[in-house]
Amino acid sequence: MSRTRALVVVAVLVVFFVAGGILLYVTSHKSGQNLTFNVTVTGATTMKPDTLQAHQSDTITINITSDTDGEVHLHEYDIAFDAKAGQVVSHTFKADKTCSCDIEWESTGRSLGALVVSP
Repeated sequence: MSRTRALVVVAVLVVFFVAGGILLYVTSHKSGQNLTFNVTVTGATTMKPDTLQAHQSDTITINITSDTDGEVHLHEYDIAFDAKAGQVVSHTFKADKTCSCDIEWESTGRSLGALVVSP
């Protein structure tokens, strides 16, 4: 291979890796975003999705729809969602602490899922 071809190959590879790095950086999640999670609780036993992911400093809105009346409790942040069957209940808050926060059906203590807040 000639020296010129080798330089062209190296230059193409460098451009490829730089462009890939820029693309990954631009599309990665940064803290301080507004996030909305639409959650469905079924039978006071399951939650879809069951894991919510955020970063510290994000502003989080959780909308919960349940087929049963009762309280869904987000631990660590100590937020109670007073669910009414068929209605949406929402809370918006700032993710000011990191955690793997349990979300449970309060009256039974059954874990429905978690909010994971990363640094």
